[in-house]
Amino acid sequence: MKKRILKRAGALFFCLILALSPAFTAGAVSVETDAPALDLNCTSAILMEANTGTVLYEKNADAPLPPASVTKIMTLLLVMEAVEAGNVKLDDTVTASTHASSMGGSQIFLKEGEQMPLEDMLKSVIIASANDCAVALAEHIAGSEEVFVARMNERARQLGMKNTNFENTNGLDDTAENHVTSARDIAIMSRELIKHEKVLEYSSKWMDTVRNGEFGLTNTNRLVRFYKGATGLKTGSTAKAGFCISATAERDGLSLIAVIMNSPTRDERNNAAKALLDWGFAGYALYKNSPSLPETLGVAGGKSNVCKITAEDFCSVIEKGGASGVKISVELQDSLTAPVKQGDTVGRISYSLNGKTIGETQIKAAESVGKIGFFDVLGRVFGVLFMR
Repeated sequence: MKKRILKRAGALFFCLILALSPAFTAGAVSVETDAPALDLNCTSAILMEANTGTVLYEKNADAPLPPASVTKIMTLLLVMEAVEAGNVKLDDTVTASTHASSMGGSQIFLKEGEQMPLEDMLKSVIIASANDCAVALAEHIAGSEEVFVARMNERARQLGMKNTNFENTNGLDDTAENHVTSARDIAIMSRELIKHEKVLEYSSKWMDTVRNGEFGLTNTNRLVRFYKGATGLKTGSTAKAGFCISATAERDGLSLIAVIMNSPTRDERNNAAKALLDWGFAGYALYKNSPSLPETLGVAGGKSNVCKITAEDFCSVIEKGGASGVKISVELQDSLTAPVKQGDTVGRISYSLNGKTIGETQIKAAESVGKIGFFDVLGRVFGVLFMR
């Protein structure tokens, strides 16, 4: 069967923000650049684009290190997934146990037996990094912190986090023996967490309250107040972990996750995160394309003469200012032969920049078309006769 190659130069740029799956960005794992030796005063770091998962910069990104309260990203992820699944609700009443109320460090000073709406505890963890609320939420969802932590580790494995082991829900590490994760793993779970809009709603707030306005919450992440485009996400610090952060920010549709681990001071951690985000926003942009295709292809020997076709939207990180140089090549069959199954690949769209392929998407049948039979032909004949 003959094929035709349709080539179009130029970029079709769309600004619609999409929740993109990995299938939309096949092959977008890292950007090959001669990355400068950024002056980041930390043990490890990574910069990831959130829509595609593309890694733009890394420094010792797979080193297992104590994450302090950045641990709570996974705690929050499980809470949000439990809410989404309907296992718990934001207006649930959560009761603080003796164990939850005994937490030190950052907290809202829960008293044993105190009750609070789940959503208030949630925003206390997101904004003020409340250790006591993290434990109370875990116990409410799983029955005990131990069971919840097992779920945290299982979810980490599902997400492909290869250098992570959680021992608690909040990152307190005075007695922890092997509570570790890596900058890359933090970026992975951060990317998953920010798919939940409620998290960004709270993580981007500078101040809020709980207990009917009687207890104030101030964001531990100063970037949300002082960095343009900052949306969150989580800070942490202990004597073992140093100062850590997973900082999220968005400008012009480019959503970045900057992870800094084991920086010596809070200010140096924040400066490192800002430097990494600045570098990313200065050098990269998000290219998106919704392909323009014929609505149908002809079908030979089918119960229908045509079949609807579809193609996924495409998204890729490119160097800033490079959108006009993107070349689009469409390879599409002239016609199809029945039977056709929904989801059958009938062509592809390739995207290239400066002679290098940056990705491709498949063109697929949007419906099934069965092979025509004798009685189908007979029915058509009678139909024509009666129409006369």
